Order: sequence, then C-alpha cells, then structure tokens
Amino acid sequence: MSPLPKEVRLPRDLQQTLLKLARNAIVEAVCHKHLPVPGIDPHTGILAQPAGVFVTLRRAGHLRGCIGNIESIEPLAGSVATCAVSAALYDLRFMPVAPEEVEHLEIEISVLSPPLPVQPEAIDVGRHGLIVKQHDICSVLLPQVASERAWTRERFLEEICRKAGLPAEAWKNPDTQLFAFESELFREADFQGYPPKLQG
Repeated sequence: MSPLPKEVRLPRDLQQTLLKLARNAIVEAVCHKHLPVPGIDPHTGILAQPAGVFVTLRRAGHLRGCIGNIESIEPLAGSVATCAVSAALYDLRFMPVAPEEVEHLEIEISVLSPPLPVQPEAIDVGRHGLIVKQHDICSVLLPQVASERAWTRERFLEEICRKAGLPAEAWKNPDTQLFAFESELFREADFQGYPPKLQG
C-alpha cells in the first residue's frame, strides 16, 4: 500500500497549499465565525480527488485536536478545510480553540491510502495506521501514534482496542476486523515561513 500512487504523491507545493488552506479555514471559523460552506470546490487535479484525511492540531507540542475521515467522497481540499475546522472546534476531548490560540497552533495533515484488511502479523509499526471494527464499534489510530510512543505491534493492537472501548485483547476475537492504511504526513514546520504570522 502507498498513501497515493507514486506518480501522484503530493508535491511540496500542494502540501503547502493544503496546510495554508487548513490554517485559513481555522482562522475564518475561530476568529470570524465563518464556517466552510460545502459546494463546488475550485481546486483541480489531485486536490479535487476524494481521499481520507486527518488534520492534527498541536500547541507547544501537545495535542490540541485531531479530526479526520478514513475515506471521503469530498474532494481532498474541501475535506482538509472541513477537518481543520472540526479539529479546532468539535473535538470533544478538548475545549474549542480560542481566537488568541490560533497563531500558536501547529498544523499537520495526514493523507490516507484506502484501508485494506490486514492480519496482525502483517502490521508494520510506524508504516501502518490501524482501524479496528467490531459490530458497530470502530476506532482508528494513525501510523505516527505508534512510532512516537515506540509501541510494539502487540501494544499497538491493544491500544487501538482500548481506544474503541474494547478489551485490550479484543483484536484476537474472530468478530474483530482489522484494517491497515498508510499516510502521507506533512507539517507546517516542514516549510520555511513557519510559524505563520497571525491572520486577522
């Protein structure tokens, strides 16, 4: 699996376009109370293609919000804007981002490959993200979560089950489905001009 076919992996200029799009959407939503309106997306090419995406917000290195879609029918550019606003305002683990926080946010985007069924022994920690499903329960962890915490494969499986509210060893249950995906990860800090100037 790969996040995107090799010939259409996102070049740096499009990565930067998506990061700017995410920040502008957050500024509009948080500072000006203007929420993105779904409609005709002006972008073309890769940015107009549907793709799963997660937008992660950090402040001083600490998680401040993370929202995404495993698979999307919305164009990539529109999905990034929607997920950025949702991460800032609607991640129930955190209070909504306040206007004075916006300039301190660190934005990262993960563009996902389509998920595929996977056997536990085939999971490559640091490369694969995971989805666990059991009946109506579903949870997801991005590849960087496991690598940042230096988890083993078994710990990764246990933690995603716990996140779903399942017993740690639920991944061994025949009723549990496991799916793997890869992600193409890029951050504002990867580019010159970071941190960005406050937009008003």
